Amino acid sequence: MNNRKIMIKILELIGFVLVGIMILSFVGVLGSDNVGLSPLFWGCAGATLMIIIYRKRKRKKEEKES
Repeated sequence: MNNRKIMIKILELIGFVLVGIMILSFVGVLGSDNVGLSPLFWGCAGATLMIIIYRKRKRKKEEKES
């Protein structure tokens, strides 16, 4: 149970970092040549979406087991 809580916190931290990078790349702070919807933006958006889907599936699986 403790390992699960640690994993949740790690995924939340990674998600926050990805969202931060996504915002900075959209504004143009990280790459002045690709302002807006750059490949870095889409990569971070995709990774964040994968984390959200993974967490949702885990919650559904745990609800079925309970």
